[in-house]
Amino acid sequence: MAPRMNAIVIVDKPSGMTSAEVVRRVKRVVRPARVGHLGTLDPFATGVLPVLIGEATKLAHFMEGGDKRYQGLIALGTETDTLDREGEVVRTAEVPPLDRERLAEIERRFTGKITQVPPVFSAIKRAGVPLYRLARQGVEIEPPEPREVEIRLLKLEAAARDSIRLEAVCSPGTYIRSLARDIGIALGSAAHLAELRRLWTAGYSIEDASPLEAVLQALESGDWKYARLLDLAEAMPGLPCAKLDPVLEKRLRNGDSSALDLMVPAGAGIFKVLSLAGNLIAIARATSRTTAAIERIFNS
Repeated sequence: MAPRMNAIVIVDKPSGMTSAEVVRRVKRVVRPARVGHLGTLDPFATGVLPVLIGEATKLAHFMEGGDKRYQGLIALGTETDTLDREGEVVRTAEVPPLDRERLAEIERRFTGKITQVPPVFSAIKRAGVPLYRLARQGVEIEPPEPREVEIRLLKLEAAARDSIRLEAVCSPGTYIRSLARDIGIALGSAAHLAELRRLWTAGYSIEDASPLEAVLQALESGDWKYARLLDLAEAMPGLPCAKLDPVLEKRLRNGDSSALDLMVPAGAGIFKVLSLAGNLIAIARATSRTTAAIERIFNS
């Protein structure tokens, strides 16, 4: 496998495509390299989708989680079974006046730790089967268990008489579709999510992202710089690093974690281990101020 095929690329996912389809299209270009992604986006949604290629797939466990930032449009007056624009209407209601005072009260009500019921059309599994698959088969499904999530920032602005612009920063596991439904209920109306764009996840922003077609074209042509491929060492830029000389690197690659003795960055928990050339060798976890255990080794 070519070293350049061990990389991270930030795709601006287009609407109308699943996250899995993005992975399939990238994989067709870079095979036999493995390909994965971080943080599923619904088919109608757009925005930041980190795609991991080759050895970068080993980073998924460490990169998952963290806050996410979204922009969206809530359509009032109708609720759908999927809680987005692609579903069937299941409820209608009048739309109240959307004055600033009322929206500010809703912002306060939904900011902080809240309880929400995830959508039935979701990837949550029951008996090993994703709920959305059962729902599409017409199986009657009990709603998922409520879960606590945290909305760290919520901004609402009337976009029209029957729609609201939304910006939210939220914890992992938050469903913006459920938030839209619950905002509609709090307003005494009904609602579904008409638009959703992810602006930030896993440490990457929309400014880091490239359109999928541009990424595929760059990968196919070999113009790597235009694909904006990120080296594995660039992942998780906030993590501290330790650098090993070739002798210590060889020991570490042979499974000898004592090669990290006295190399642990001050105050580190998880940290990156790099070669003197700056390539990612491993992810390690400090076990004391001077010792560490290997979490994952990366092939050169």
